[in-house]
Amino acid sequence: MDILSGMRVSASGMAAQRMRMNTINSNIANVHTTQTPEGGPYRRKEVVFEAIPDAKSFGEILTTQPQRDIARVQATDVLVDRKAPLLKYEPDHPDANEDGYVAYPNINLMEEMANMIMTTRAYEANVSAMNATKDMAMTSLELGR
Repeated sequence: MDILSGMRVSASGMAAQRMRMNTINSNIANVHTTQTPEGGPYRRKEVVFEAIPDAKSFGEILTTQPQRDIARVQATDVLVDRKAPLLKYEPDHPDANEDGYVAYPNINLMEEMANMIMTTRAYEANVSAMNATKDMAMTSLELGR
């Protein structure tokens, strides 16, 4: 693996984790949203990741052997949770049904916070890997003097 491949892999991980963090933030921000443009309460969203072969420039593809073991990550989809909403009895709420129940998003704040911590740690790991790769490149340049 060359230095640029390492940086591409780390950068793809940071981009994917940033998208996951934005989705988690959206879930937390909409925990009490009872009406959406689609109708009904907000639906929890989750990002799907996929490992894809490391993409190189056209010239690199022609001049080097393919490295099948190097993969980067890409966010390929955002799934919408189809679980039933949580019904709470609040007859005075403007969005209450005829029985007095309000449909709230089925979002567990503890689960979202745990996901946020995992996403933060994964992002930090990719930053550390990027910095280590950068330090190796700088050391290599210093040796060449």
